[in-house]
Amino acid sequence: MNAQDSATAERRRRFAEEARAERPDLALLCLLLGAEAYAAPGPAGEADPYGIDAAQIELDRLAGLLPYGARDARAWASSLAELLGGRCGFTGSSPDYQRLESSLLQQVLRRRRGLPILLSVVWIEVARRAGAPVYGVALPGHYVVGFGDPEQRVLADPFAGGVPLSGEDAGLLVAGTTGAALEPSMLVPARPLETVLRILNNVRAWASARPERTDVALWALELSLLLPSHPARLRYERAQLLVQRGEFMRGAAEMDEYAEIVDGVEPTAAEAIRHRARAARALLN
Repeated sequence: MNAQDSATAERRRRFAEEARAERPDLALLCLLLGAEAYAAPGPAGEADPYGIDAAQIELDRLAGLLPYGARDARAWASSLAELLGGRCGFTGSSPDYQRLESSLLQQVLRRRRGLPILLSVVWIEVARRAGAPVYGVALPGHYVVGFGDPEQRVLADPFAGGVPLSGEDAGLLVAGTTGAALEPSMLVPARPLETVLRILNNVRAWASARPERTDVALWALELSLLLPSHPARLRYERAQLLVQRGEFMRGAAEMDEYAEIVDGVEPTAAEAIRHRARAARALLN
């Protein structure tokens, strides 16, 4: 195993271990995810080749800039908006959706730009370090943050610099992105692993629009498969991606394995998958 493969294996081990922890560390999982985009190992002896420690230190530093003392939910939201959205300039805009860096926490901390979900991760991690009652709210199409008791929550939109959101505002966000009405279940605090999977889905969506970036699609799929709860169909998507990348035998073998899984539930679908596996092997002839 060469140095790059060894470094990748160690990152993946750490990611899988943290994902299975009793209380997964959202920041660490996002930073390990971000490290996948810069897979080449750093210079020999470099203590922090992927900027993970430096990013954790920056989150600590930002938390230390918040005013000290107990506050209610609305005051917490206002303090975060003033610090992160105002003084520090964390915000987003439409062009950020076109950049892979917008999904990588190290880069979001450096550029102070990102997707709604990554900017929300910054807010969550800074506020949590300062003792705020904060959590993510995974609205369809637009992730935001909440403060305080979920029954009397205060919502804020980090992508817009931290503007407060009323229930009506949240409903308009959901309607604008999905056409659906806001439902109470959409306001339930998001769990860390749900947030990480959603980030990985965003990375995969970015890569799917760029056929030349199958390398990004592959690492996003492989990290998704390391999460303890993931859609089974991701295994089939990985097999298809391997075939697309020219790894016909590996892709065909994984298609056959997936076909065995679905055979007892959907035998017709399983046979179709086996047919695709045979077609993939035929590409070698």
